Amino acid sequence: MRRYIIPAIAAVSVILSTAMLTADSADRIAMDLTGDGVVNVYDYTLARQEGISIAKLRSMRDYLLCSGKGYTDDSEPEPQEYEYTIDESCILEPKGTIHTGEGTFYGGGYVGGHAMLDPVSHDYWIVAMNHSDYNSAQLAGAYLEVTGELGTINMLVTDELPEGKKGDLDLYTDAFPLIAPVEKGRVPVSWKIVPLDTAAEAPVCYKYKEGTTEFWCGVQVRNHRYPITKLEYLKDGEFVEIERRPYNYFESREMGKGPFTFRITDIYGQQVIDEGIPLSYDDTEIIPGHVQFPE
Repeated sequence: MRRYIIPAIAAVSVILSTAMLTADSADRIAMDLTGDGVVNVYDYTLARQEGISIAKLRSMRDYLLCSGKGYTDDSEPEPQEYEYTIDESCILEPKGTIHTGEGTFYGGGYVGGHAMLDPVSHDYWIVAMNHSDYNSAQLAGAYLEVTGELGTINMLVTDELPEGKKGDLDLYTDAFPLIAPVEKGRVPVSWKIVPLDTAAEAPVCYKYKEGTTEFWCGVQVRNHRYPITKLEYLKDGEFVEIERRPYNYFESREMGKGPFTFRITDIYGQQVIDEGIPLSYDDTEIIPGHVQFPE
């Protein structure tokens, strides 16, 4: 995954689920093209660059999506059908809505950003969003296409700009010169939310907050194609909404010890249901889900 300027090919800054290799798993070892002991979207990207067969790419994609299936060179994947429901009360705006404001630059956001997406790799362009549009973490982790007078780049929202007006963005220092002359300092920008490209290759993921137990739980959703409006868990046959905090965790004292069935709703009202998500006390673990939002 790399930073990119439109229309160059790139990936986005998110934390993806990875699969640890075992010594007796020849198929997984064959997929580990980077040789780092895990199979993730970095390997998938390298596989595409090296021209690996479509069938093997499908096999790797399916593995990343946690279905546990594999394919030979002459086999075809079974089609997977998902039904998506829409919660109209959660629709923030039409897809492709263009926002305008002013762009500035600063040196933070890779560590300690308000969206709490650490660790964020320096391979990615990052941006802080004004308080109004950030909206208590509703657009935390959003993938933006940002345009200025010199060009367009894609950026991940990792931080908040409390003093900014609606529409304003604070770009990372190295990214600003790609859209405007740095000596101007403050420039007009436009931006829109675009699909997280890595979401095409991997499911949503979960990260639990430090201090999580069966008696108190903080959980964060990552690698979502579009920003998240609502997270619910299934209890006694009914979905119960989990309160969201401005630092991008959903927190509850009622969830218990899991495993959980989550219903996630994005800013376009699209809903997915993810079953069998375990509770983890390890706040460094990224837990892969099984679903992803449609485009």
